[in-house]
Amino acid sequence: MTTTVVFFVCLLIGLPIVITLLLGTLVFLWSTDMTVLASSIPIQLYGALNQNGLLAIPLFMLVGELMNKGGLTSRLINAADVFVGGFKGGLAYVNLLTNAMAASILGSAAAQIAVMSRLMIPAMVEKGYKKDFSAAVTLAGGLLGPIIPPSMLMIIYGVVAYQPISELFIAGILPGMLIIAGFALVIFLFGVFAGLPSGQHMKHDNIRRELISGLLPGSIPLIVIACILSGVMTPTEAGAIASILSFIIAFVLYRSIRLKDLPGIFFQVALSSATICGLIAAASVLGWALSFESVPDMLVEAISGVTDSPFLFLLLVYAVVIVLGMFLESISVMIVIVPLLLPVAVSLNIDPIHFGVVICLSTLVGLVTPPVGAGLYIASETANIPIGSLFRAVIPFLLMMLACMVLIGYFPEISLLPTRLLK
Repeated sequence: MTTTVVFFVCLLIGLPIVITLLLGTLVFLWSTDMTVLASSIPIQLYGALNQNGLLAIPLFMLVGELMNKGGLTSRLINAADVFVGGFKGGLAYVNLLTNAMAASILGSAAAQIAVMSRLMIPAMVEKGYKKDFSAAVTLAGGLLGPIIPPSMLMIIYGVVAYQPISELFIAGILPGMLIIAGFALVIFLFGVFAGLPSGQHMKHDNIRRELISGLLPGSIPLIVIACILSGVMTPTEAGAIASILSFIIAFVLYRSIRLKDLPGIFFQVALSSATICGLIAAASVLGWALSFESVPDMLVEAISGVTDSPFLFLLLVYAVVIVLGMFLESISVMIVIVPLLLPVAVSLNIDPIHFGVVICLSTLVGLVTPPVGAGLYIASETANIPIGSLFRAVIPFLLMMLACMVLIGYFPEISLLPTRLLK
């Protein structure tokens, strides 16, 4: 109880989550008379980071930074316009499809929302779409980033839960497609009942040019997935190859990145990687301390007393993670909650790969819900509309997201079928 109080007090006063986790660990050791273990904390911090899987994090972050700086998204927008731009509400579909393509490269929902907000919201408003609807479509599309492979959240879950990252990547494919279809249905219903602007079919002369322009950026995630599925490369090696390809495309072919841009890109990647690795190390230490008092076992017993249904347990996980996500950043929620809940999931015969998909999906909801909702603030600032108006506009997409999450929780084959077929 003392540890919980200290944890939430630290969060309320604004301490960094890494410091909060370490203080929580020290308080827990003190309150349980296990201060003798404090001397082992440095060893545990080092051990938590001594994992090969962590190398994939900075590599895929580097891919995202290079492709972002290299103008990837604008080229993907033009390529998406070829396929869906001519439908009623065409630009909304273009926004969604571009988000799906960019998600597989950028990997970060917050980064994706920031990039797409700057590009798509002004373009949609100019074509006659309401500003709040334009921002809501962009915000919803940003939720695809952490589920469509290669996903940064999947990599982090794989490291924390000791699960194969390649299988987690594959498991995200069908859930991602289901959510894309759900969001497209919402846009279609808006087109029917709210009268979205009609799209414009691209002239024949431009189609080939735009497809070729978007071919190289769009091929990078396909190459990554193909190499991982074929067993030619590990996810870490695939991240390295993707980084090299991204640099060649942006620097040599498009000439959109200069050598003087590289120090800034490397610094941003190093800073983000250090932040994530610090969270993983601190959360691992807390989990290590809790294991000495059998807290995970007690949690298993407590939840088992409430329900022995895997589906009801997953609904409970959704609820807990969504509530935590209202106050904490998604990566922080995952790193804190996975060591505690994964043993419960395993005891209920829930596949750890499927559980990873469930956790990744549930952490996304916090991006679009107050009071923290980083995605809400990014889109609100870019579109210059109040948070309340934006949240009301995104509710239909949020409800569709929740419906898809329930389906994925009830039918684990949506996650597991691709991994089983490709084994």
